[in-house]
Amino acid sequence: MSIPNVLSLIRLVLVPVFAVVFFRPWPDAHFWAAVIYLAAFLTDIADGWIARHFNQITKLGRILDPLADKLMTFTVIICITADGIIPLWAVVVFFCKELTMAIGGYLMYQKVGDVISSNWLGKSSTGVFFVVCAALVLFPAISRPWATGLISFALALTLAALVSYIIQYRRVIQQRKNA
Repeated sequence: MSIPNVLSLIRLVLVPVFAVVFFRPWPDAHFWAAVIYLAAFLTDIADGWIARHFNQITKLGRILDPLADKLMTFTVIICITADGIIPLWAVVVFFCKELTMAIGGYLMYQKVGDVISSNWLGKSSTGVFFVVCAALVLFPAISRPWATGLISFALALTLAALVSYIIQYRRVIQQRKNA
């Protein structure tokens, strides 16, 4: 198994660890949860860099990497929602966007045997989402309007990324039909 895939598996293991630490009754539980989230984010960056620079991109990695990413992000957003930091509708929007991406990825894999690689907008939205969620984990006492505004901005960016992936998906399918 390649190093990038091992890093993705480590991120998968960190998902439940984050949730357990986030809800611990320790005074610094949110700090340690943010550290775990940062470690997951850094392994995401590392596995992508290693995979590209050492030609270790695999079909398994194209599935494991976003899966680990999305499970961690979904866990973080559920935790900050359960803690009353952001409204429930944010989880619903995030879930619907991710479900759409998963269905699109599955359909594409069925049609062409592969999935679309991440693009700059997807990577940017992931980075912004990380920063926003990390800030909300670290500073849970932030006012609700500010928290809602921050998560709304991050969600808008992820929805823009979704649109860009839908456009890419349609291009690939159209090229396939024309070939």
